[in-house]
Amino acid sequence: MDSLEEKQISTEEVYKGNFLKIYKDKVELPDGKITTREYIKHPGAAAIIPLTKDGQVVIERQWRYPAGKAFLEIPAGKLDPNEDPLVCAKRELLEETGYEAANWVFLGKINNAIGYSNESIWIYLAKDLVKKEQHLDPGEFVELSLLPWKELVKKSLNGEITDVKTIIGSLWLEKYLGGADFSKK
Repeated sequence: MDSLEEKQISTEEVYKGNFLKIYKDKVELPDGKITTREYIKHPGAAAIIPLTKDGQVVIERQWRYPAGKAFLEIPAGKLDPNEDPLVCAKRELLEETGYEAANWVFLGKINNAIGYSNESIWIYLAKDLVKKEQHLDPGEFVELSLLPWKELVKKSLNGEITDVKTIIGSLWLEKYLGGADFSKK
């Protein structure tokens, strides 16, 4: 047992949307006091760094309503119920970009909003790309472009890119291309 663990006493679903659910739980703190925790349950997601043979990343520009602006980001999408993250990554790459990849490398898993959500994002590098046909979901709009991988890292470090999965993914990509071993993850 972890000495910092908070024990759930009760849980209440206070909102159920299309794929997000919001909960309010009563918990016992490590010191025995009782408080509440509010959080979002998310099904998880897979993100992809599609890397061309000439070292460019297929990047998306997409409007993100909660932030009120368009962001540069790597392709990603939520997992379907009981879906393997790699299966999701392959599906999302084709749907959003129209590319398939012959080789996949798992770079790592992140928890991007631990203070208020249980969301996990599995990040993959997709290599040996073949252009097929894009199949966006209804109501999904993205602009695609190619960005040299070093430029992706630069934009992630200088604040032009603020999407956390893209920042982390670009830094892991830089480490991978520099020879770091990601096979033990």
